[in-house]
Amino acid sequence: MTKEEYKQKFTDEDAVGWLAIDHEFEKLYPKQEPKHYGTVIKYMLGGEEPLDGLSIYESAKQANHFHIVSYGFSELYYDEESAGEEFSKWGFELTFRIKKINSEKPEDQIWALNLMQNLAKYVFKNNKWFEEYHTIDAKGPIRLDYDTDITALVFVNDPELNVIETAHGQVQFLQIVGISTEQYEALKQCETQGDRADFISRLKIENPLLITDLNN
Repeated sequence: MTKEEYKQKFTDEDAVGWLAIDHEFEKLYPKQEPKHYGTVIKYMLGGEEPLDGLSIYESAKQANHFHIVSYGFSELYYDEESAGEEFSKWGFELTFRIKKINSEKPEDQIWALNLMQNLAKYVFKNNKWFEEYHTIDAKGPIRLDYDTDITALVFVNDPELNVIETAHGQVQFLQIVGISTEQYEALKQCETQGDRADFISRLKIENPLLITDLNN
């Protein structure tokens, strides 16, 4: 898309990239209104939280779980200079699938939203982005004050979301997957991308959607 085509199709009031993300999730969860958490002061205006928003959907696929998506790693708003780029800003958004614990509700997942904002702070501060199979050692439970063996993260392509082409460029949906210390150590031993892909494929045998289960 050229800049002229961009200006003809959109106005400066259009949240171009945001709507592209919404469109993908509306296809997954038709007629579902997610629980949305937006920032009061946007990061570009001096706010502390880099992501402009996070939405929590509820899914019953495979197991009852929450499916969270970020808004902010890609270009969200009208921006002529970004029209037709190869990648939309950092070229990805994060998702996170968390198995429901008993009768938990979306508002009980603030810990996950905080985790995603902290990952965003790393990206924005260091100008470094995440890619498939990147890992992070949380050096403790990923949910504070919760007894869990999940102490590390790995990033994978979200099993239900493909890379999308937006007016600002490509956006990949990278899913955060919580893994145990033992799994993290095993993954570190994988020397090639192929080895890491095989490791993730083995996880998918019992957990196709790679839902993070804090109790497992």
